[in-house]
Amino acid sequence: MNHLMSANRSTSFDRRSFLRYTAVAGAAAGAAGLVAACGSGGSGGGNNGSTPDGSKFGTVGIQLSWLKNIEFAGEYFADSKGYYRDAGFGHVNLIAGGAASTSVEAGLDTGKIWLGMSAPQTTAPAVLKGLPAKIVATTYQKNPFAIVSSAAKPINSPQDMKGRKIGVQDTNQLIFKALLAANGMKPSDVQIVPAQYDPTPLANGEVDGWASYVTNEPITLAAKGFRTANFLFADFGLPLLAETLTVRQQTIDNERDKLKAFLAAEIKGWKDAYADPAEGARLAVEVYGKDQRLELAEQTQEAVAQNDLLVSADTKANGFLSVTDDLIAQNIEALAKADIKISADKLFDLSVLREVYQEHPELKS
Repeated sequence: MNHLMSANRSTSFDRRSFLRYTAVAGAAAGAAGLVAACGSGGSGGGNNGSTPDGSKFGTVGIQLSWLKNIEFAGEYFADSKGYYRDAGFGHVNLIAGGAASTSVEAGLDTGKIWLGMSAPQTTAPAVLKGLPAKIVATTYQKNPFAIVSSAAKPINSPQDMKGRKIGVQDTNQLIFKALLAANGMKPSDVQIVPAQYDPTPLANGEVDGWASYVTNEPITLAAKGFRTANFLFADFGLPLLAETLTVRQQTIDNERDKLKAFLAAEIKGWKDAYADPAEGARLAVEVYGKDQRLELAEQTQEAVAQNDLLVSADTKANGFLSVTDDLIAQNIEALAKADIKISADKLFDLSVLREVYQEHPELKS
């Protein structure tokens, strides 16, 4: 348990693991579904005809990548403001992920969910093992993983890590080494210190840097009076996306209108979340994540920090959730540095989202 955080935050550090995703995805193709049932309407819920609840598309199960915190503010807005309902869904069941749940990829494979939030380094291994799935959009334009350090002795780039002690969790070793390789460095250039998820060793000066989540540990450390500096892996050769929206290929092929309706509602929800981080935090704390005992001030700060990951020059030109061909190519290259070799057309299909914006150009504004 992290002594710098309240008890309810302990599991959040387990989520801050690059290869938590990859580890569970490795078994995705054959894993048994452990995700909670998606309500009486079923997870795939609905075709374009009649549904049990009388709506156009019925009920769908959407698995989040983690527990219900501020990371999913766009979904909270889309649900609470009726965007999903207006798009034709009787109900969108937001299913919390977490250490005790199966992966999004396993849920897709078993049909327990219709869509899930994941990451390229999770989905790619599952696809390589035979899962017929594609990434169709992304919430975060940049992966939030970072190296956090003391502001008094800042580490502002991979080169600054040379000769210094860096706390790295076992499950993060592969991607950390990929970061080093992407920047012309070797593991021997730094002192890699095996670590857990509690950043107290950084605050105590036992290490110089810490593999962490930029929207989490720097905020909670600052709340305890420890000023930090950080750099994102995404800015130094590993521009991996995060919170990617993933579906089975059959959804793209056979439920295209349904998927477009869902993506349009998602866009509206994330536009609202970006515009009002305080309300997104309130929804997380008081409504959707009420059982997590989240702290409103912390969630509000994380919502503000999250906004920097949601937008870029490309999203300003192309709209929320979009991914350019160039960014896709960068992700394929980044995956290769982590020894995950896959082609862009096997992992991504942004055609549905692009159709949404062609049909509804007002969503870009």
